[in-house]
Amino acid sequence: MSRRATHAGSWYLSSSRDLNKQLENWLNAAELTHGPARAIIAPHAGYSYCGACSAFAYRQISPVVVQRIFILGPSHNVRLPGCALSTVQKYRTPLYDLQIDSQVYAELDATGHFERMNIDVDEEEHSIEMHLPYIAKVMQDYKDSFTIIPVLVGSLSADREALYGRIFARYLADPQNLFIISSDFCHWGQRFRYTFYDNSWGEIYQSITKLDKNAMDIIETLNPASFSEYLKKYGNTICGRHPIGVLLQAASYLQKSGTNGQNMSMKFLKYAQSSQCMSVSDSSVSYAAASLTFE
Repeated sequence: MSRRATHAGSWYLSSSRDLNKQLENWLNAAELTHGPARAIIAPHAGYSYCGACSAFAYRQISPVVVQRIFILGPSHNVRLPGCALSTVQKYRTPLYDLQIDSQVYAELDATGHFERMNIDVDEEEHSIEMHLPYIAKVMQDYKDSFTIIPVLVGSLSADREALYGRIFARYLADPQNLFIISSDFCHWGQRFRYTFYDNSWGEIYQSITKLDKNAMDIIETLNPASFSEYLKKYGNTICGRHPIGVLLQAASYLQKSGTNGQNMSMKFLKYAQSSQCMSVSDSSVSYAAASLTFE
């Protein structure tokens, strides 16, 4: 059973030739400056908005070493207190199908901390799907030698972020694994019910930039408690805050246990906004691309 590419033709190109060329152009325009990535943070909006930004994260991946790709995406459409796995064996893309890793799924199931999302929830959600064409493109020379582990992440408490961080830590420690953390950054405007503005930071779009930059600086420290404090203080509408929190907890766990984690480096490489907000009637979504390396 396969999950259809339900957002192809609307959120991104459905023609394999055109999509391949578009992704290639974006990747060629991005530099390899912080790789090989063990984890990336990249956005999940329509490619016309964030595709060029995403390329800066995907450019850091070294496909020759990657055998398993974990994709942690936030749940936009259903209430979920924990994390959920798919019920299908393959995810379709216009380029080629991606195979789900049944062995890792079995290992995650065995922890007792994962539920299964039905196919309707799976196909309606965009936070995982928007990464699949980029994965297929970056990994195309090795398309028969890697698997994916899609995970839908719910509205987790701090304790649950720590729990899932511990579960995923051993996978993060393995250099053959790659983690993709799906997140947009600030959703600003009345339609998002978020209009924080500090006029000492300049125009509204400059205030949003500063707000997001503060978050990115904290994420780069790999300190989950600091990120939680930031979110409590500002309420920034970072939709992938829980997948980011899980990654920070996994990294923190490895650092504390001394397992391959002493020399991690997270770096943000690109930032963009869908538009520049000048008045309270405007709205925008921010996008950021980051890479985590083990030195």
